[in-house]
Amino acid sequence: MTEFYSAVALDNPKSPANVGAVLRAAGCFAVDAVFYTGTRYATAQKFHTDTHSALESISLRAVNSLTDAVTGDAKIVCIEFAEGAQSLFEFSHPAKACYFFGAEDGTLQQSTIDSADAVVFIPTQGCLNLAASVNVVLYDRFAKLQHQSPYVYGDEQILQNRDRNNRLKVRL
Repeated sequence: MTEFYSAVALDNPKSPANVGAVLRAAGCFAVDAVFYTGTRYATAQKFHTDTHSALESISLRAVNSLTDAVTGDAKIVCIEFAEGAQSLFEFSHPAKACYFFGAEDGTLQQSTIDSADAVVFIPTQGCLNLAASVNVVLYDRFAKLQHQSPYVYGDEQILQNRDRNNRLKVRL
């Protein structure tokens, strides 16, 4: 495993649209792998094809339990509205982390929370959906680790990642 590693583990997600959006976020924020437990996604995915292109660049694998998604010395970071959880505002992301997210219509189990290295909540009014939560956490990680990570920033990043039809320049 390299100096930086991140994975997302989803607990029994039900919506292929949400998993597809998670895969897109994983690609945008340099996540190494996405894992999921349960059977709801696999059943629903048969009827939904929007995740196909995202699967070409990000590993998506079924696992029996969320802890099966943790590799090497990655830290377990649960994202959940749990009493005593740390605000994402104050959280320092480990260089190697596996982020656990509960299902769209549920929460993580207490035993999962008990096994975590950190439990973090996103300070919002109400709950975000699964894909939105993943996007917020991954962006926060990317932003906070930018000076330590090997990723490119600034105009070079813009040139590498913008849509081919976008030729905008800021003129001040």
